[in-house]
Order: sequence, then C-alpha cells, then structure tokens
Amino acid sequence: MAKKVGVLALQGAFIEHIRVIRELGAEAFPVRLPCELDGLDGLVIPGGESTTMSRLMLDYRLTDRLRGLARDGLPIMGTCAGMILLAKRVMDMDVEPLGIMDIDVRRNAFGRQVDSFETDIEMPAFGETPFHAVFIRAPVIERVGDGVEVLARLPDGTAVAARGGDMICSSFHPELTSDPRFHAYFLGAI
Repeated sequence: MAKKVGVLALQGAFIEHIRVIRELGAEAFPVRLPCELDGLDGLVIPGGESTTMSRLMLDYRLTDRLRGLARDGLPIMGTCAGMILLAKRVMDMDVEPLGIMDIDVRRNAFGRQVDSFETDIEMPAFGETPFHAVFIRAPVIERVGDGVEVLARLPDGTAVAARGGDMICSSFHPELTSDPRFHAYFLGAI
C-alpha cells in the first residue's frame, strides 16, 4: 500500500512537493484543515513565508494538532519556511514556531530575495554525488540539540539540513530541483 503524505497547503511551494512525492510512488495531497491530517503516514511543511504560514496555521486550528501529531511520532519534513516552523526557537520571528524539532534557526540568513543562490552541497546520507540546493531567502540552523544530526553544511560550516528522530528539515528547496533524493530520504524514514 502506498504511503499517504500530506503537504501543508496554506501558502508556499506545496504543489511542487506534491509532484515529487507522487513521482516517487507515494500518495500526496494538499492539507488545509485539521481533518485532512487524519490517516497520514507523513507530512511536508513547504517553503513560503513563515510568518504568514504560522498565522494561517493558528487561524485554521492546525497548530496544536500538528504539535500533537509530532509528539505521537508522525514523520514531518520542513523546507525553508517549514524548517523555521519546526524549530524550537527562531532568533528573529515575532510569531511562535511549532517548537517540535530541537533546533534554533535564523531567518533570511543570507539576505534578501536578490541574495538567493544555488550551490552543490555534500550530503553523505545521499551518497557521494553532491545535491544541488536552491536557497531562496533561506534560514540557517544556529544550534542543534541532543538527538539532532546535521545532514548538510555549506563549505563555511553553516548547517543547512538536519534530522531529529522522525523529522527532517532543510534551509533549501529540494522540490525546485530535478533531484528526488531528499524526498526519497524522507519517504524512507516513514
């Protein structure tokens, strides 16, 4: 039976995540309401605007439900804004994150939209071939807690991807590349 993966579809790059997950043979569909979280094997929180997404999660009564599902072990992947929302602490955000992954992050760590960039990064969990990463107004991981493993760093040592238990996150947008390894890694963790 195919894995059922929801993609939070309040705002941001959810359509691209759904496409990649379906190409990998799993069921994927948008999630906007708490009832759409029922029966999931995993959830993706995409990139977008983290403050907007956080407020919409509160408005749609998703925040407490997501925290509960994370406590119960639902595998969750967060990319860019999704990583920000997973974090225990965000250095420069006036809205409370979900606080379900023991990391601290800093938003827009590389600057404004015009400072966005692409680069190849080493991800040993994916093998020897570098992963082409797309950074758009990207956050960085400032601290990882016990039980959190850094999956990728930039050449200067900046942590840009991590895994903690059933959660994985990245500063970059794996859904905007033709390389499905990040999503396949997440599906393998379910």
